[in-house]
Amino acid sequence: MISNASTSAASPLPYDGLDMQVIGGSRRAGRGAGFTRVTDPYTGGLLNEIQNASVEDVDAAFKAAHAAQAEWGTRSPGERAGLLLRAATILEARKEEIVGWLIRESGSTRIKATLEWQAVYSMMIHFSAFPYQVKGEILPSDVPDKEHRVYRRPLGVVSVISPWNWPLHLTNRSIAPALVLGNAVVVKPAAETPVTGGLLLARVFEEAGLPRGVLNVVVGDASEIGDAFVTHPLSPFISFTGSTSVGRRVGSLAVTGPTLKRAALELGGNAPLIVLSDADLEQAISAAVVGKFLHQGQVCVSTNRILVHAAVHDDFVAGYIERVKALKVGNPADADTVIGPVISRKRLDALTRMIDTALDGGAHRALGGQASGLVLPPHVFTKVRVESSLAQEEIFGPIAPIVRVEDDEAAIRAANATEFGLSSAIFTRDVERGVRLAHRIDAGMTHVNDMSTNDYPNTPFGGEKNSGLGRFGGQWVVDEMTRTHWVSVQHAPRAYPF
Repeated sequence: MISNASTSAASPLPYDGLDMQVIGGSRRAGRGAGFTRVTDPYTGGLLNEIQNASVEDVDAAFKAAHAAQAEWGTRSPGERAGLLLRAATILEARKEEIVGWLIRESGSTRIKATLEWQAVYSMMIHFSAFPYQVKGEILPSDVPDKEHRVYRRPLGVVSVISPWNWPLHLTNRSIAPALVLGNAVVVKPAAETPVTGGLLLARVFEEAGLPRGVLNVVVGDASEIGDAFVTHPLSPFISFTGSTSVGRRVGSLAVTGPTLKRAALELGGNAPLIVLSDADLEQAISAAVVGKFLHQGQVCVSTNRILVHAAVHDDFVAGYIERVKALKVGNPADADTVIGPVISRKRLDALTRMIDTALDGGAHRALGGQASGLVLPPHVFTKVRVESSLAQEEIFGPIAPIVRVEDDEAAIRAANATEFGLSSAIFTRDVERGVRLAHRIDAGMTHVNDMSTNDYPNTPFGGEKNSGLGRFGGQWVVDEMTRTHWVSVQHAPRAYPF
């Protein structure tokens, strides 16, 4: 059902200076060509207008970060931990403002925006312990009286390119560990969400007491500043979350630019949710509804395909459609809205083409409807073939394809029949059966009896195949954002061979 409300609720947005670049601790207009104009996906109203950054601004941001990191990296673990704890307190105090920005800027429903705020708040608490988890080692040696010491140090300057779909969360999952481990950061947020993807976080950390220049945010046209951002020689590491096509270019530039640098790439997904013949259908349906339609399906680990065993296919489809029909569609600011707007007209047009192609290919539209503005009501397709574009492409929208599979082997073949390998899910009453099958899925993450849409700060988040490189979260992000330095000590004169 479509909500009759025509405008988003007017949440207080008191932070000022969110229309400026953040470089070296100062807010200033960019020197690039044109403006980044930010609009509310639901109302179409103009939220923000930012003068774009230039290549010179990017260079200034990295130089400021490099200079500031030298002192920040020497701060004690307790000082760096305290920064994140203060940031968490500020997030708590400004919860409604931040949720309001997420609703307005990214088209988040209030449900999703609140979940995203909670994830970022928890992330601050979790990462605050990281300075005490950085460990060195002393290794044995075959050379008499020699000692091998391995130290972990900050990388220096971490570059972050963040996406528009979970902008606060997916930006902060790189910023927070980078800062607390002693690095400085330069962020280029998505053009659709420069506030929640960077400028707002810069304000939070500034309020928490982060020294000037340690966190910088540049907003601009990727065609003008993108390559300069990725290849800047003062940063040895690039964190990118976005499409596989752009991620390939970022990864290529990271190793072919003027200086070799590490890259953590979280790219496209095509998560299967497998429903086996012995699954608890009520639980499987609930997970498949939330996993598919949270944030209109605009989530990298969204349930992209639902693979249902033939023995329970018809019952699953009937129950799934009944649940999806009841989802409230419309104003994202309403507390009970589940389906709000997609991010842009470009995204809506792409989804419309997907729907038309699916229909032309013989898929059956069991549920659908016409878009109102950028709000596309949920679509459910059955009779979807494994090799069809609807099952092969990352949908990133409120379209649920259901594929009928004959048995476990067919389910695994279908799950792996894609270029992607990010997240996945399996439903079965036999947990060990689910785990055995999970080991056969080519993915970085598999969830037994839960939805594919999971992300926690203490777990290794990342993918296989064309879904990316590296891992975010837990000890894995410590390894990504620090460098090792081997220092050997010869305690007594050594006998050399000549």
